[in-house]
Amino acid sequence: MSLVFSAGTVDQMRSFNRKLAWAPRFKISNRVMPFLIQSLLRLSQLAPAVRLLGQGVRIARHTAQSDGVQVPVRLLRTASPAKAIRAVVLDFHGGGWAIGNAQMNDRLNAELVQACDVAVVSVDYRLATAAPLAAIMDDSLAAARWLLAGGLPEVAGLPVFVLGESAGGHLAAATLLQLKTWPALLARIAGAILYYGVYDLAGTSGVRAAAADTLVLHGPSMAASLRLLTPDLTDDQRRTAPLSPLYGDLAGMPPAILFAGTRDPLMEDTTLMAQQWGAAAPVECHVLPEAPHGFIRFPVAMAAQARARVHAWIGERLTARTPAL
Repeated sequence: MSLVFSAGTVDQMRSFNRKLAWAPRFKISNRVMPFLIQSLLRLSQLAPAVRLLGQGVRIARHTAQSDGVQVPVRLLRTASPAKAIRAVVLDFHGGGWAIGNAQMNDRLNAELVQACDVAVVSVDYRLATAAPLAAIMDDSLAAARWLLAGGLPEVAGLPVFVLGESAGGHLAAATLLQLKTWPALLARIAGAILYYGVYDLAGTSGVRAAAADTLVLHGPSMAASLRLLTPDLTDDQRRTAPLSPLYGDLAGMPPAILFAGTRDPLMEDTTLMAQQWGAAAPVECHVLPEAPHGFIRFPVAMAAQARARVHAWIGERLTARTPAL
């Protein structure tokens, strides 16, 4: 299926984009700017999550452990003992691998908890300002193995969805490819939800051609910023899996739903990934008109419609996995 948007919804996105055009574009050329942004993010999160508690969502912190790797995770689940949890979503936040944390996704994850009767485990992986990309990928894999192996007893045995946004989309896809080493764990994955991810660390043609008038992301520096993640590799080496999931063997992958926007320089990453994934498993790919990078966080009807489709898709996958009586 394809999402259909009314003319008014598209016009609203265009209007929002005119405001975005005045905002600075995200750029990583050194460690100073990510450090400043991360500090501001932490300051904004000092207030307790009272609103979530008022919505009936409970928050807990745990430490995932696997093969000597320890990584903090943030669990959101219903506070109602009468409400059954149907599945678990393993969430990888975005932020260019250099900024962000699990808490920044509380609002979106609380929405998932309420709409889908799921628990959400969000991964606080190390950031590129302090750790190499290999360590970030190790954190992501460790959290997945821990969860899938029953590391969180209150949700052990439930189907698991893997969700990633932007850099988190990369980590989600890379983690799924690495889980092929443990087929029994990979079989526990009910689906993958990938929002405007990065799947070629050498840069697709869309990334390399990104111009100065891009929204949210700084177009001209995107390809160079990706190379900063793996400074000792050639582009050919970057285009190997799981480092660049686009070039991985996707046989055995779960069903997936992918999203990108036509105003996102990373759109081609998503469309190419959907083509590759679709040869191995059922795929839904939605390219949203006028939507920029990060659109699911914006207060526009298009974002709400996309998130609602994800909620419905999770329900459909769970129904498909339930044997008929």
